[in-house]
Amino acid sequence: MLTAIKAKDGNLRALRSRKKQRAGFIAVCTVPTVILFTVFMLYPTANVFYMSLFRMSSLSLNKEFIGLQNFQILFRDEKFWQAFRNNLFFIVFVTAVTMTVSLFFAALLAQTELIEKPFYRTVFFFPNVLSLVVIGVLFVQIYDPTMGILTSTLKTIHSEGLIHAWLGEKSTVRWCISAAMIWQAVGYYMVMYMAGMDGIPKDLYEVASMEGMGKFRQFFSITLPLMWEIIRVTIVFFIISTINMSFVFVKVMTPTGGPSGQSEVLLTYMYKQAFTNSNFGYAMAVGVFVFLFSFVLALISNRLTSKEVIEY
Repeated sequence: MLTAIKAKDGNLRALRSRKKQRAGFIAVCTVPTVILFTVFMLYPTANVFYMSLFRMSSLSLNKEFIGLQNFQILFRDEKFWQAFRNNLFFIVFVTAVTMTVSLFFAALLAQTELIEKPFYRTVFFFPNVLSLVVIGVLFVQIYDPTMGILTSTLKTIHSEGLIHAWLGEKSTVRWCISAAMIWQAVGYYMVMYMAGMDGIPKDLYEVASMEGMGKFRQFFSITLPLMWEIIRVTIVFFIISTINMSFVFVKVMTPTGGPSGQSEVLLTYMYKQAFTNSNFGYAMAVGVFVFLFSFVLALISNRLTSKEVIEY
């Protein structure tokens, strides 16, 4: 009896020792991540909220506490709301077109037995190898109204009447920037969707074909429902990333925000307030709005796209 009790105590001590070792290992793995997240994410975010409560002409210690006055000015600022509307345009239009085109080409390539499939996948993915700045500069050259590829093509087909100052007119600037953003993103999401489609059992398509179901109906009845969780995640991710991506393209392609601010977005407006107007407190207020807007947008997108997961 005594031997059994001692053995049981020994097992308990060994179990506690293993638990402590596991806890120590988990701490060693997570503590550096938590520290980095706190230093580079939580602290800067909290500091932005704090700085938005001051009137600051520089990042020095000379600042005046004004409470929520920056936010009061913000909500009465027409240029801010114009930048907000431009952001909404890019979010809605670029996301819708990118996801639709990516799905279309992914389904087209996934349901065909082309030998050249790896080649097409590589060609579509190629823009992601380039930086956003390089792509922006490339499209600036394409849209050049005198020597650009687009203008030259229109002249070749005798369509001079369609030539515009593509990045210098209100009616075209946002569409041109959107085209660059879509071209950059389509290949990446197409490859992701193709990987998801390759995981769908081929038996489902064979049975559907035997029952007389065409490719179009197979896509909406089989592919789309089974792919929805992947599509949902990519939509939410892309909507949020569009806010950051639009800053780069607008800054490279229309450094001044386009004609009459037609391509100005929230982040370029924040940048202009901070480093052109030296109004750092107000710029931080814009940053707070962008943070809250992104958070709410992620929640709404996640809610609107949530559906019951179909297992196969």
